[in-house]
Amino acid sequence: MSEPGDYPTDPSADHPTALQARIEHIVTSGTFSLDGGTWEVDNNVWLIGDEHECVIIDAPHQAAPIAELIGDRNLVAILCTHAHDDHVTVAAELAERFGAPIQLHPADEVLWRMTYPDRSFAPLADGDLIAVAGTLLEVLHTPGHAPGAVCFYAAELGALFSGDTLFQGGPGATGRSYSDFSTILASISGRLLGLPPDTVVHPGHGDDTSIGAESAHLAEWIARGH
Repeated sequence: MSEPGDYPTDPSADHPTALQARIEHIVTSGTFSLDGGTWEVDNNVWLIGDEHECVIIDAPHQAAPIAELIGDRNLVAILCTHAHDDHVTVAAELAERFGAPIQLHPADEVLWRMTYPDRSFAPLADGDLIAVAGTLLEVLHTPGHAPGAVCFYAAELGALFSGDTLFQGGPGATGRSYSDFSTILASISGRLLGLPPDTVVHPGHGDDTSIGAESAHLAEWIARGH
């Protein structure tokens, strides 16, 4: 597991910002299961907040390291980019521990029920704004990897939390149930690639990238066809 890392709100030390929100990050490891297969995976967990309050994006694998990252802060919400089991493994445990709502796009209920047959969640909708530590996260519905997949865009932080929709190197996988390549391509080209090119993309797995770095490869993805 990686150590938490703080990302400055303003990358220039010569131009301090009044914003207090920062981005913190750990990696947890476990499995992803769907369509009768199981794979070993490492998942990113993103925290946005200050010393008083925060949200986390996705709740994979183990509760203890995520709870340690949150500490004694008020957990405003557990935001799910989608409901594949490796992204929501410990969402219910953390919700109960911190008294926080779990938020998910309702189009992913079919996947959510595979992990939580009887647990409810608070619905997310495209265009919703989630306030935390003086910063707004905008919900962007980006189906394709999953029907209810969303990204969270923090314009003030120059950051996009893309879940499994966009990675360094291209779109998320679409070879399993409830996924579709043409849909994810439309989501990325229509909703994400129009963001400022220097927007840092923080994905659900793997390394960061940027909107500018990925937009240069759109034609390659279309030609690849998957």
